[in-house]
Amino acid sequence: MSKFLSSRFSSLVPYTPGEQPTDMKYVKLNTNESPFPPSPKVIEAINCDELKKLNLYPDPTGKALIKKLAEAYSVEEENIFISNGSDDILNFSFMAFCDKDKGACFPEISYGFYEVYAELYGVNYKKVPLKDDFSVDPDDYFSAGSTVVIANPNAPTGLTLTPDEVEEILKSNPDDLVIIDEAYVDFGAESCVPLTKRYNNLIVVMTYSKSRSLAGGRLGFAIAHKDLIQDLNTIKYSTNPYNINRLTMLAGVASLEDAKYYQNCNKNTAEVREYTKAELKKRGFSMTDSKANFIFVKSDKIGGEEYYLALKSKGVLVRHFKNEKIKEFVRITIGTKEQMDILLSKTDEILSEVK
Repeated sequence: MSKFLSSRFSSLVPYTPGEQPTDMKYVKLNTNESPFPPSPKVIEAINCDELKKLNLYPDPTGKALIKKLAEAYSVEEENIFISNGSDDILNFSFMAFCDKDKGACFPEISYGFYEVYAELYGVNYKKVPLKDDFSVDPDDYFSAGSTVVIANPNAPTGLTLTPDEVEEILKSNPDDLVIIDEAYVDFGAESCVPLTKRYNNLIVVMTYSKSRSLAGGRLGFAIAHKDLIQDLNTIKYSTNPYNINRLTMLAGVASLEDAKYYQNCNKNTAEVREYTKAELKKRGFSMTDSKANFIFVKSDKIGGEEYYLALKSKGVLVRHFKNEKIKEFVRITIGTKEQMDILLSKTDEILSEVK
């Protein structure tokens, strides 16, 4: 680091995104992207006429997109916040709702950015252990006395809490904010958005990156009580009010106009997920009951890092984490059936080579 970096950040360990190597062509199953392109309506919306308008700033209010999202989720426009990916919203949330007096708590094994944001803003935080089966125990978050952040489905396990379980957490924390990160909810979990109409201490965060095939577009949104939305907008307008570009805004609107396309894509992903789980079980793998667009698996025949490296050498990228409690697992994004068959074929080769 340079001598100019503030001492506040001298010990900061940044988030490590999934690798994007270019040394060869890979079957890319490591960053939970959709294997499907955006809807044809999205492609149509981003046309030459719109490209010619890139000399103009986008609408900072995002009115057209917010209107469509409010219709899609049966809430009021005042209950919607939009930003540059769900990471941006999580960042703003830690900035807005946590400080040295109001800490945060989140699962010990979960999305790595939670800890990074807590460190970035000097927030006292607690990492709550998962149960032995890697599930989140709602009781651990009762009367937390801090901002609660839970990914649901959780990452990298894919396990979920029910809305009833989340409601119990909300009831036990009337004076604390609960943030439910639903990045993967569209692949088989149940959303907590309806709870936002009854609880003013809930923010549900969502993204276009997974189930709407726009990871490269960088678009996220949150649904919450209007006062919380106003707080988030205060932070947004105090940093970068133009943080969603014109083309992404158009893509966001167009995707909502083609809901059937994405429902079919997500249904296909869920079916391929269950197919892949069944095939890996035949090969002696064990796994969590993921409801996301990835699976979390391990084998008694080969270690997690060894399996990850062997797959990489054969042109298949998956994600391995060095955390001691999960180091024997790998997280595998669900691609097309053809991609998963390649994974299974390479897995057969690897297992046959294990001594």
